[in-house]
Amino acid sequence: MINFQDKVNFIWSIAELLRGPYKKEQYGDVILPMAVLRRFDCVLAATKQEVLEKYEALKKSGLQNMDPVLNRISKQEFNNTSKYDFEKLLADPDNIANNLRNYINGFSKNAREIIEHFDFDKQITKLNDNNLLYLVVSEFNKIDLHPDVVSNTEMGYIFEELIRRFSEHGEAGDHYTPREVIRLMVNILLNEDNEELTQPGLVVTVYDCCAGTGGMLSVAEQYLKELNPGIQVELFGQEINPQSFSICKSDMLIKGQNADNIILGDSFTEDGHRGRTFRYMLTNPPFGVEWKKAEKFIREEYEKEGFNGRFGAGLPRISDGSLLFLQHLISKMKQDEKGSRIAIIFNGSPLFTGDAGSGESEIRRWIIENDMLEGIIALPDQLFYNTGISTYIWIVTNRKNSDPMRGPVRTGKIQLVNAVDFYQKMRKSLGNKRNEITEEQIKEITRIYGEFKENEYCKIFDNEDFGYQKIVVERPLRLNFQVTEERINNLYNETAFKKLVESRKKGAAGLKEIEEGKKLQQQIIETLKTMDSTILYKNRDAFTKALRKAFKDSDIKLDSTLLKAILSALSEKDETADICADNKSNPEPDPDLRDTENVPLKEDIHEYFEREVKPHVPDAWIDESKTKIGYEIPFTRHFYKYQPLRPSEEIMKEIRELEQSILEKLKKVIGE
Repeated sequence: MINFQDKVNFIWSIAELLRGPYKKEQYGDVILPMAVLRRFDCVLAATKQEVLEKYEALKKSGLQNMDPVLNRISKQEFNNTSKYDFEKLLADPDNIANNLRNYINGFSKNAREIIEHFDFDKQITKLNDNNLLYLVVSEFNKIDLHPDVVSNTEMGYIFEELIRRFSEHGEAGDHYTPREVIRLMVNILLNEDNEELTQPGLVVTVYDCCAGTGGMLSVAEQYLKELNPGIQVELFGQEINPQSFSICKSDMLIKGQNADNIILGDSFTEDGHRGRTFRYMLTNPPFGVEWKKAEKFIREEYEKEGFNGRFGAGLPRISDGSLLFLQHLISKMKQDEKGSRIAIIFNGSPLFTGDAGSGESEIRRWIIENDMLEGIIALPDQLFYNTGISTYIWIVTNRKNSDPMRGPVRTGKIQLVNAVDFYQKMRKSLGNKRNEITEEQIKEITRIYGEFKENEYCKIFDNEDFGYQKIVVERPLRLNFQVTEERINNLYNETAFKKLVESRKKGAAGLKEIEEGKKLQQQIIETLKTMDSTILYKNRDAFTKALRKAFKDSDIKLDSTLLKAILSALSEKDETADICADNKSNPEPDPDLRDTENVPLKEDIHEYFEREVKPHVPDAWIDESKTKIGYEIPFTRHFYKYQPLRPSEEIMKEIRELEQSILEKLKKVIGE
């Protein structure tokens, strides 16, 4: 890892100067825009005077759009026409606030907008009012942040480590991903196309819908240019956090990328790259993000036909939008011969959350049945700065390799790689990050994934292996019936019986209707008491016949609703009773005995039922109208290793040794 901590520590020491007027979580409001300004200042320093001279000459010529000319002199995609830089700001301490504003306004529009997104003007006033502005500018002037001194990669580390310190309690996935995880993602994502990516004059597009400070985009670009120095890489991103967005965009400016390709906003509700498709996509969306605020928009997108909207495969539960991010990326896949590849980081939830027929299961089903899921890599825990939970890299593509000349044939297959043990402990923890993946381990995981061969760490499955049929197993309803005092009293709990004494009418008419209902209730109870309470009926049809006769003799007409209420009140479950059948002589299911079984998709449900269910419950049957297809990926189960229990003799020996040790210590205490 690049040694950037000395620079981070120096900048953090500047942040500590803000203590008092600023709380710790507010340091970033000052330090991040100042770091961006200082980097801009260092980048433009060498050409500053030449740009100012050309600017004065162009003003006299009346040229309206000077930026293209000035940018050629600055050798950057931006410029600054203010007479000030950090050195000159410090030369006039009494007017530093106004001069700093003049300096910021001197930037070309694309750079000025970056600073504006930090909402830095308020901080200039606050710093000046607290006599801190000169001190902060002076301290930043001591550090050289020119790309020749601090590379773009190192600057990315600096920004992200500062953000981590400013937001210790941020959600997992916020802001950035450890660089070694990004390198692994990029290796896996691009390794399949390495040979193709060396072609001269190649143009490739890379997109991150949760770009943060641009770390993933930067590492992807670096990888591609190391592989092919002549390649043209176009980077695209979107980021919801204004500070992270500004840092990402400033990085793109300095690297010569089109900074306008980085969009500020929510990828769900404000698709900043609508209509665009990309060759490579990678992202680390926040884990478990709720999408209630965007629910109306997302449901409208979902209801569009297929992927005319971006969420055509289904909607996950509202408390976790992880699979919405993946669908968003899928909607941006190229549909040409080469297609697109996606690498996305998830926690464990998208693997298995949601039963058959649920939104999550339907999304997994759509992805797998369309042969898009290429592989999943389980990462070690405690890799991320804001969470210690287990994480997984999903590789998704719409063009799995089917040509044996290009590499392993992956069509119809899904690869699982268990890399949870590929890490080393860090000498010093960073937040929740206690582990890191070394360069050698990145190479080894990449090799295992690329070889596509089963071993201790790698398993290969057919797509259908992750599908199952959820069948509903019914057992017949068996009831006995008896007209006892206790069971008659159960009538008062039956809705249809209670409604007899309810009325929607008002006044006297309502009271009259209630009185008539009470009278009917009493008549029903008196009629039931005329029946023989000693007879226990074990056949519903026989009891219903006796019931109808009793009410016929009493001239009370029972409708079907009341009849059901009476049968329900006077019944009890009885395994020795006859089966209750419907009017077509089909057995009625007992809801309390209803069960479900998950049958592998490759297996016939009837063969499974006869083998696994029927021997235990001979009267059961499958309600095929309720069968649903589900998909889940029980990753851990496939790599589970049985650990035999320790022998009891060994455990008892340890207990005796502990007891002896405790006794000896007690003797010493008593002796003292």
